[in-house]
Amino acid sequence: MNIGAVAKLTGLSSKSIRLYEDKGIISPPARSDSGYREYTENHIQELNLVSRAKSAGFSLQECKEFVHLAHDPNRKSSEVKARTMDKLKEVELKISHLMEIKQQLESWVSSCPGDGKRRCPIMDELTK
Repeated sequence: MNIGAVAKLTGLSSKSIRLYEDKGIISPPARSDSGYREYTENHIQELNLVSRAKSAGFSLQECKEFVHLAHDPNRKSSEVKARTMDKLKEVELKISHLMEIKQQLESWVSSCPGDGKRRCPIMDELTK
């Protein structure tokens, strides 16, 4: 299967697929006599795994590790769960930080009259 067909099946761009190959995130495809990449169903599965893991917030390095785990016959679900729990904790910390930022912004917005006068409580806070 050529890269265009794989891109359509996975929803990834050809550029992303080549990047994942170049970075060793997916298995290298075989090459035809004319040098074209030849992808298999295994590549589709790897690319779908990478796409879904990236959508869930995993880094490319973490995606690479998941691809290796997917092929590891000695893999334990506890390994996969531990990595996923670590990512969940990371996301929860980010959410907590974003909530703090949101509260600060809401406070600033409510303190500012937003009128035509020069005095601005937001600017006063920012320039303390």
